[in-house]
Amino acid sequence: MAENGPKSILFVCLGNICQSSITEAVFRKLVTDQNNLDNWTIDSGVVSNWNVGHAPDPRAVNYLGNYGMSTAHKARQLTKEDLTTFNYMLCMDESNLRDLNRKINQVKNCKAKIELLGSYDPQKQLIIKDPYYGNDADFGVVYQQCLRCCKAFLEKAY
Repeated sequence: MAENGPKSILFVCLGNICQSSITEAVFRKLVTDQNNLDNWTIDSGVVSNWNVGHAPDPRAVNYLGNYGMSTAHKARQLTKEDLTTFNYMLCMDESNLRDLNRKINQVKNCKAKIELLGSYDPQKQLIIKDPYYGNDADFGVVYQQCLRCCKAFLEKAY
């Protein structure tokens, strides 16, 4: 059942230019299609300082464009404020999850539920692999996984 009030979600990956930026765009589209965007704060980021300020990988942007989506996101590093304000922080793999948990141990009052985005995958693919060193088809796999997981998250959580 849906909770009352605004909700917030932050997607986390290694560089914030592939999986998390795709997921952010997909999730934004899903809640927009439900006429529910006003009830959400949606963002993505990275625990490290990799790629900060960079646009998403052009292959990610192209793949989103194939489905009528776009993104103006620029990679950003998570802040201490993020850790105390977001309701959910969903990571793409165990490494992201470990890094985020280490960061959280340095902050009091973390309110986020932190888990793997893949834990919502109806096809039980827990890890959303980084497509950066792969080919265009790998971005398609990531897109499909993110879509399945985001739909399932919305059904289960709200």
